[in-house]
Amino acid sequence: MKVGAVILLLMLGTLAACKTQSGPAQDGASDYDPHLFEKQRAACEKRGGTFAEGKPGGAFVCFNRTRDAGKACTAAKQCEGACLARSRTCAPIKPLFGCNEVLSNSGAISTVCVN
Repeated sequence: MKVGAVILLLMLGTLAACKTQSGPAQDGASDYDPHLFEKQRAACEKRGGTFAEGKPGGAFVCFNRTRDAGKACTAAKQCEGACLARSRTCAPIKPLFGCNEVLSNSGAISTVCVN
């Protein structure tokens, strides 16, 4: 037998030993859920929230209306969400994005920025 034929037989034998992969490729994304976005939206809406972008081009967040929206406050501990410094009222939603002047639990004014 010629050397070329032996090499060809060895290559064919090697290929025959290869198995084809059954099932999805294991690329590190085995916990990926293509329905996660819709599941999160449904869970948010079930709790009475609104599922929307936190900021333009940003991640989606569940915004919840606060039960004490518009109630007068002098400190954060009096509100379900934030106590807004300018109006001295409880914020209508949580979370608040952007920069907002709020009152702390002690009533001190501070600027809180959430991106």
